[in-house]
Amino acid sequence: MTDKLIRGMARDGNIRILMISSKDLVQEAKDLHDTYPTVTAALGRAMNVSLMMAHMLKNENEKLSVEIRGNNELKYLIVNADNTGHVRATLNNPHIFKVKDNGKLDVGGIIGEGTLKVTHSLDNKILYNSVVDLQSGEIGDDFAYYFAQSEQIPSAVSVGVLVGEDLNVISSGGMIIQVLPSATEEDIVAIENIVSNLKPMSTYLKEMSVYELFNELFEDGVILSTSDVAYHCGCNREQMHQVLVTLNTTDLNDLIENDHGATLKCHYCNQEYHFNEEELKDIIKSR
Repeated sequence: MTDKLIRGMARDGNIRILMISSKDLVQEAKDLHDTYPTVTAALGRAMNVSLMMAHMLKNENEKLSVEIRGNNELKYLIVNADNTGHVRATLNNPHIFKVKDNGKLDVGGIIGEGTLKVTHSLDNKILYNSVVDLQSGEIGDDFAYYFAQSEQIPSAVSVGVLVGEDLNVISSGGMIIQVLPSATEEDIVAIENIVSNLKPMSTYLKEMSVYELFNELFEDGVILSTSDVAYHCGCNREQMHQVLVTLNTTDLNDLIENDHGATLKCHYCNQEYHFNEEELKDIIKSR
């Protein structure tokens, strides 16, 4: 099944809903970064929320960056997403495995205390950024706090990734429910009842599609749009060439004399780009 993101409304347009099913793209990220289950869960949760938030970006070509920085083993997790449904991510340590006493993956435990930073950019210019303290490190709670503090939008955020004994992704998804200013007290109570009875998103999506889940949770809901989502890095040789251009002449000469070229590796997809001695000499000559 192709990964999907849907945008919808409920309660006569007073409630905004975004919902995502992302098993395949989280599996691809897991394979690219060789993550252990707890890191797979953290990675998937962060990508799910980032894609849903990016879907709300208003400008064409606008991009969203999420940085989660903690003081435990997972020092940083960085996600880039855009409103075309593309996402990519990088992190400092893929090989962390930690579970709670109840046997569930301890995402908060591997992140610890830290910060969540959200940045909007367009054509490499920052339009907006905001930093909040992590509340639990479990990611869903942290983004709900971000929405309340930075965007002043009451929001419920549920994200989940279910990992099998073979370390592969069984299900993955997420949901953002936002109460708009036009909502009545009755609307708020109805949504609170839904949220208080929610099962983990990965449990729902193990058994049903994102469309079926939307219709089950929101009887009066209307799906406004559906989009494909996918892991997509977008790196290329020209970008890597520009990285070499930023090096000073001494460093370039060292690469020529000692390494007889340069190999650059993308941290988001592990693609390698090799530049030979002549290409490095051409950069120096162009100065």
